[in-house]
Amino acid sequence: MRYRPSNSALPSDGGDTHASGWTTIRRVAPYLWPEGESGMKTRVVLSMLALLLSKLISVGTPMLYKAAVDALAPSQLDAGWLVGIGAVGLTIAYGVARLMTNGFQQLRDAIFAAVGQRALRRLALETFTHIHHLSLRYHLTRKTGGLSRIIERGVKGVDFLLRFLLFSIGPLVLELVLIGIVMLVLFDVWYLAVIVVTIGLYVAFTFKVTEWRVKIRREMNQQDTDANQKAIDSLLNFETVKYFNAEEREARRYDQSMARYEAAALRTQYSLAFLNFGQSALITAGLVIVMVMAAVGVQNNLLTVGDFVMVNAYMIQITMPLNFLGTVYREIRQALVDMGEMFGLLGQAPDVVEKPGAQPLRLSGGAVRLQDVQFAYDPARPILKGITLDVPAGHKVALVGHSGSGKSTIGRLLFRFYDVTGGALTIDGQDVRAVTLDSLHAAIGVVPQDTVLFNDTVYYNIAYGKDDATRSEVEAAAKAARIHDFIASLPEGYDTQVGERGLKLSGGEKQRVGIARTLLKDPAILLLDEATSALDTQTERDIQESLRAMGRGRTVITIAHRLSTVVDSDRIVVLEAGEVVEEGTHEALLAKGGRYAQMWARQAAEDRAEAAE
Repeated sequence: MRYRPSNSALPSDGGDTHASGWTTIRRVAPYLWPEGESGMKTRVVLSMLALLLSKLISVGTPMLYKAAVDALAPSQLDAGWLVGIGAVGLTIAYGVARLMTNGFQQLRDAIFAAVGQRALRRLALETFTHIHHLSLRYHLTRKTGGLSRIIERGVKGVDFLLRFLLFSIGPLVLELVLIGIVMLVLFDVWYLAVIVVTIGLYVAFTFKVTEWRVKIRREMNQQDTDANQKAIDSLLNFETVKYFNAEEREARRYDQSMARYEAAALRTQYSLAFLNFGQSALITAGLVIVMVMAAVGVQNNLLTVGDFVMVNAYMIQITMPLNFLGTVYREIRQALVDMGEMFGLLGQAPDVVEKPGAQPLRLSGGAVRLQDVQFAYDPARPILKGITLDVPAGHKVALVGHSGSGKSTIGRLLFRFYDVTGGALTIDGQDVRAVTLDSLHAAIGVVPQDTVLFNDTVYYNIAYGKDDATRSEVEAAAKAARIHDFIASLPEGYDTQVGERGLKLSGGEKQRVGIARTLLKDPAILLLDEATSALDTQTERDIQESLRAMGRGRTVITIAHRLSTVVDSDRIVVLEAGEVVEEGTHEALLAKGGRYAQMWARQAAEDRAEAAE
């Protein structure tokens, strides 16, 4: 299935926060009504019905409370027909109503839970997939710890935001309107006026202070991300920290980040305390005013004691959703900050995308050709300057040259981590920009300088080369890479855990696992990118035998610094400053006495000096 990049390049929650917030809400809203999932839609409808019943019962409950009080303290005023039921019956009815209110709320949450979790799962998968399809340029500059934190916070905000959209604003307005109507009908307009003013002041205060707190929250998130990144970076480089006796230095560095986070977190807590006290003061003022009005009415025999109690119950009932509004608004603004970062990540467009109508690569041997290829990571600093190179099908061609000459860049262009900025790169006559990425990647096997393994078993890491590999295929690949006997000697055999990034294996063992993995993939084109340069001489020689066997019948492009590893190549291409300066066989290039011969003599002298030492 061809991946299509997200077209929702959403801004993070900064600048015009309202516009960004509404953009984020519109981005999440479709998860409430997922296309093609009738079961989820049914759940949404049922949860809304449960919500409506809960609110209707909630608004009627204080009337039962009033009637029970009036039945216990009858007055000359008409207490209503409910009093005839009796104080005990009304008290039981009041309890049942409260229980039903809570019951329908819990039923609503239980029904909707699957919708929220499905949305969380879908968005997490979308984000995970998108990150894997971002270009190498992005991943070379990313901070893994910070990236994981952004995803974690953003995805967790989805379920909360969905509940906000469905269960907060609309139901809150409905409840306040119903209570307002009751107060207007049963009492008078002044009660309603006090309630409206109280709510207005409360909402304005909450929104204003929360907007201020969002800025503090954003800074706290940044410090949290920075501290987490430093911790993960330090742990990933555990050995380097030990080599340089830098434990205390790393601890100080981490503590400095945590100190900045602590300061931002404290400001968040202080501002929260101010917000909570201000909300409480406004609600309490409104409650006292309304209760005083009701108390005066009872003293003047205009209201019953039950009316006084009912007014108190409704004011408390208003307080609850208003407190809920304050909490929800704070959390929503914070969630929008978190999700804004994640949607900004989703808005990152890959540098390399498939052309519309791209066709699968049709292999007929695996011949590679670079025609006047030009490329630059930065337009001001060209890397490849018009390289033309032919690699016939089934041939072994080596690319050599000093660091920065453009060797590894050619490998990245072949795998299409980047697109050429000039010229063309073709496989069997097909421009790599015109074929599907899946088919291109399937045709090329790469053995890098440092094989990185998953923190799983040896079997899993070898089987990673082929999605549906059988046990016999995995073992055959291991035997071909000459690592089967070593694996069999391990106490847990193929089920041995290799550790994070394969750190439990030696460099040579990791390379052999990488070779076995690539052999299992069975690619038509093999790219050896400094595959043995990080190994000792004896291990390198052993690995070279495996690599030579691996290359038989395949087109092989070897990127090498150590020239002794490429002497058997059909052709050696010498690069310098992004241009081809020499090419030919090992013997021909030595006879020519040019750049390659100079490099060969220099490395031979270094090898002799090393042997003498």
